[in-house]
Amino acid sequence: MTIDLDESLRGERVPLEKIPVIDFGPFLTGDLAARQAVAREIGAACRNIGFFYLSNHGIAPDLMARTFAEAKRFFDQPLEAKLAIDIERSPCHRGYFKLGGENLDPGKQTEAGDLKEGVKIGRDLAPDHPLVQAGLPLHGPNLWPDNLPGWQGAMQSYFDALTGLGRQIMHAFALSLGLDECHFDRDLTDPMATLGPLHYPPQQGAITEKQIGAGAHTDFGCLTILAQDMNGGLQVKNAAGTWIDAPPIPGAFVINIGDMMARWTNDLFASTQHRVVNLSGTERYSLPFFYDPNFRAKVEALPSCVSAERPAKFPPTTSGQHLLDMINATFDYHREKAETA
Repeated sequence: MTIDLDESLRGERVPLEKIPVIDFGPFLTGDLAARQAVAREIGAACRNIGFFYLSNHGIAPDLMARTFAEAKRFFDQPLEAKLAIDIERSPCHRGYFKLGGENLDPGKQTEAGDLKEGVKIGRDLAPDHPLVQAGLPLHGPNLWPDNLPGWQGAMQSYFDALTGLGRQIMHAFALSLGLDECHFDRDLTDPMATLGPLHYPPQQGAITEKQIGAGAHTDFGCLTILAQDMNGGLQVKNAAGTWIDAPPIPGAFVINIGDMMARWTNDLFASTQHRVVNLSGTERYSLPFFYDPNFRAKVEALPSCVSAERPAKFPPTTSGQHLLDMINATFDYHREKAETA
């Protein structure tokens, strides 16, 4: 199933004041016309701001609530217990990173990293898996806490559910770009998906860009599926350069485009700067899920996004190399390992 590439997407970006809310139900259960209509909505949002809310997405509210509760249970532990799965022990960028361990805006946050802590959970591949045996970077086993019964199962259930949703969103992207709905499936046989629960302590005193919850950045990969609690703090920069709030909508995900999809679409889809400033006065939790293609997937401008008036802006790369470059730029420990390898 394909649709013609909406010519409105080739015009100037509209500086939206609010992030669009898109009902995904008709795409999951509707006929061809309904699916095409949702794809057009998604394409317009991706072109104008690179963000949209997704409602009626098929992920059970109970699963989301349980995952938030389990994330809080992990972060409530003493630092020593969390460091039992320290990310610096992982050969494939998995595990816990402490406050300041990630710096998404090193140009402005020159003295400290982001005011957040988090966990990286990927596809849990055993040491004898062919991709691990081949020495493919970012592939391997997760680091699971052994003192929290049920935690691994809860995170794995959520990871699996969002992997399925990510594939459906990629189908919608393909339709919105005038491609066959299954165009990206060939690059999603071994997706590099990552669930990254985050905890933001409340920020006190005078707040400057020298340290905030998450420094201004664009996401590295293909697409992000974000569940946020009701405390707010996410801000998005629109096409006019104005920061607008992305307040929580109960039950809805926030979806955004990453740099990899911007490259794939020749910058037709916007990879948009965003940041987190936790002004709620209490703890903030979020569950970002990053859905990226196979490590060796070629990332170059799609034919439907290139023309004589719009030549390719980016050189070809691969999914894996792109992610490694971005991780090296934001995690000190990972850059140091790369430089000494």
